Amino acid sequence: MHDRIDIAIIGAGAAGLAAGIFAAEAAAARVQLKIVLLDGAKSIGAKILVSGGGRCNVTHDTITPKDFTPSTPAVRNILAAFSAQAARDWFASMGVALKREETGKLFPVTDKARTVLHALTTRCRELDVAIRTNHRVTDVTAKDGFVVRHEQGELHAGRVIMATGGRSLPRTGSDGSGWEIVRRLGHRVTDCHPALVPLVLADSMFHAGLSGLSQETELTTLIDGKQVDRRTGSLLWTHFGVSGPVAMDASRFWTIAHAQGATVEVRCNFRPGVGFEEAERQLIAQMEARPKLSVGKTLAQQVPDRLAAALCVYCGIDPATPAGRLARESRRTLVHALTGLPLPILRDRGWNHAEVTAGGVPMGEINFRTMESRTVPGLHLIGEMLDCDGRIGGFNFQWAWATGHLGGRGAVAGLRGT
Repeated sequence: MHDRIDIAIIGAGAAGLAAGIFAAEAAAARVQLKIVLLDGAKSIGAKILVSGGGRCNVTHDTITPKDFTPSTPAVRNILAAFSAQAARDWFASMGVALKREETGKLFPVTDKARTVLHALTTRCRELDVAIRTNHRVTDVTAKDGFVVRHEQGELHAGRVIMATGGRSLPRTGSDGSGWEIVRRLGHRVTDCHPALVPLVLADSMFHAGLSGLSQETELTTLIDGKQVDRRTGSLLWTHFGVSGPVAMDASRFWTIAHAQGATVEVRCNFRPGVGFEEAERQLIAQMEARPKLSVGKTLAQQVPDRLAAALCVYCGIDPATPAGRLARESRRTLVHALTGLPLPILRDRGWNHAEVTAGGVPMGEINFRTMESRTVPGLHLIGEMLDCDGRIGGFNFQWAWATGHLGGRGAVAGLRGT
């Protein structure tokens, strides 16, 4: 198959679908363009369907550049060009009402990810944006526009938008092959690592006994002894280690530093915002008020019962010991564990469990107004292909919509020479 089209979008995930819709809408006002989405999968949208526990966390109530790494002026401008409110309005225009949860996350009111995917594909159909499945792209060359080679043949395109994603959740079709294509076209791609990924702890830790327990925790990440990240959120203990938003968000710092051979430590403060001295003062006051109460029960006034018992055992203290009998040294050991427990992290859970990729094409290599490559005129890069990742909570979908918006419109403007 050998045909000529105006815009070829490679990858029909969140960013690619958004780009197709925005390109067609920008073009429709003046002239009908031939816009085609190419995807290697038999059915598209696998990542949309599995996200948010099958509910699809479309965006977040409040989006700021600080929610993304790296947080550069380019990232700030891209997010400003298509805000969380713009995303809300856009989905409303496609018949998808969103609801806000306590955490600030926005989900479709149906609680079904399929609602989101159906709205996007329906809008593509309405705008005559063709979606070709089983069309895995193997190469793109710049020649009188672009020649796009795929499993069914090749096509010529005036502009190409690369939306092939990163390497997270490879079973959904993102295997990093898009980066190889843009490398051959002259782009750099930074080292890539799993992000928003659960962390596996050494068997010597007590995590397995706490499996299923979730609690507010402050995590501090130190690389070669220097603090690089501190954040508070919900930590989930699991049979293999730790998960939950706070651990997932902190994971990128651990995975990158570990891969680079640095000494990296993640410490838990189970009393967020409370330091060692204040925590010790509070514990002493509780122990003096009820000296006969066991250490485990005293500590359980501050943290969940199961964690209180586990911390005691971890510190070599019998939880049944009366609080009044606890030696000063043991008490201080316990407070150190309460406010700065080091996690014995062995590894992350890998690409199959990572929600996003840290790394990609450097932001400096694209024009943030149009997502067009500064290296290859007519080539646009969007979504997870770029070296920018957001924290958990709908931020990476917002990045997909925002870059898709600018990339789609930018490709149309480029075809017109405007």
